[in-house]
Amino acid sequence: MPQFLSGVKLNRRYYHEIVQPILATHFPDLVYSAALMGFGSDVLGYDTPLSTDHEWGPRLLLFLSEEDETTVAPRIFSVLSEQLPTSFLGYSTNFELGTEGEGGPRVRGEAIAGAVKHHIDLWTVDRFLRRELGVESAQTLHAADWLVFPQQKLLEVTAGAMYHDGLGQLIPQRRRFDYYPLAVWLYLISAQWMRLSQEEAFMGRCGDVGDEIGSRIIAVRLVRDLMRLCFLFERRYAPYSKWLGTAFARLACAKSLNPILRNALAATTWQERQCHLSQAYEAVARMHNDLRITAPLDPTVSLYFGRPYIVLYANRFAEATRQAIDDEEIQAIFAKAGYIGGIDQFADSTDLQGNATLCMRLKALFEN
Repeated sequence: MPQFLSGVKLNRRYYHEIVQPILATHFPDLVYSAALMGFGSDVLGYDTPLSTDHEWGPRLLLFLSEEDETTVAPRIFSVLSEQLPTSFLGYSTNFELGTEGEGGPRVRGEAIAGAVKHHIDLWTVDRFLRRELGVESAQTLHAADWLVFPQQKLLEVTAGAMYHDGLGQLIPQRRRFDYYPLAVWLYLISAQWMRLSQEEAFMGRCGDVGDEIGSRIIAVRLVRDLMRLCFLFERRYAPYSKWLGTAFARLACAKSLNPILRNALAATTWQERQCHLSQAYEAVARMHNDLRITAPLDPTVSLYFGRPYIVLYANRFAEATRQAIDDEEIQAIFAKAGYIGGIDQFADSTDLQGNATLCMRLKALFEN
C-alpha cells in the first residue's frame, strides 16, 4: 500500500509534475484552469485511507473555453490517455467502471501504457456551474436562487483546491459563491430558529408519555438543528450528513458545544436529555447575541406554558431576526413562504439535492 496523501496534496503534485508538462508540450498555447472540485471526500478534505477504494486517486478537472471544449477537448483527452504514466506515487492513474456499471463510481484498476483510462474530466466553467447549481457564470443571482442551492453543492463549488486558473474565471466564480448574501443569511438563521421552536417541547412530551423512541428521535433532530444553526452563525456551509459531525468539530464553537451535544445524545432519560439540550440552547442563544444581528434577547430557558418541559422559546429569536432584515426580496419571501427557509431546511432527499434542475424548480416556492 503506497503512503497515503490527501487527495488535494496528491493531485497538486499530479498536476504540476505530470499533467501540466504534458499539456505544455502538446498544447503550448492552450489556456485552461485546473482544480479538484465537485464531489468527493477529498474535495472537502475529509478523505482517509479508506476513501481510496473508489472515485479517489490521481484525478483532476480541467476547465476550457467554450471554443476549446468544442474543438480541442477530444484531442486533449486522447493525448492524456496516451501520455499519462500508468501510476503516480504508487496509485494507478487508470479508472474503470465499478460493480454498479455505467453512471456508478469509478475504481482504480491496472493501466495499459499508452491507453490510460484517466480521471481527468474536461469542463467549461458554465457547464460545471449548471451541473452543480443550475446557474451560469454571468447569471444575476436572486434570493430565491440562493435558497435552492444545497449547501453541499455550494461546498463542491467553493471547496477543494485550485491548481491553475489560466482562464481567470474559476477564482472569481468561487469567490462569488463563497457565502450567502447578508439578507439571505439572516433569513436562513430566522428559519433555523423557527425549526427549533417548532419541536423544542416535543422531546420532553414524548418522554413524558413513555415514548422513548420518539423522544430520542426528536432529541437527535434538535441536536442536528442546533449544529446547523452554528454553521450559519460561523458563516460556514454545512456538508451533507456523512460529514456533518466531522465539519462541526472544526467550528470554533465545537470545543464547548460538542461535549454538551454528546451528552444529550447519550442520555438514557428524557429528563437528562432536557438538561443537556437546555445548556445547548442557552449557549447557542448567547452566540446569537454575540453576532449583534438583533437587539440582545434573554438567553435563558424556561418552562413550556408551565409544563415540565424546558424550552428557549426559540421563536423569539426567529421573529427578532426577521424584523432585522431590511430587504424587499426576503420580506416578499416571508410573505409568500413564511419560515420554510432554504432547501436544506425543508428537503433532505438525496435525489433532489443532487439534481440542480429539480432544485431550480423549487424557486416557485419563493417567487410570485
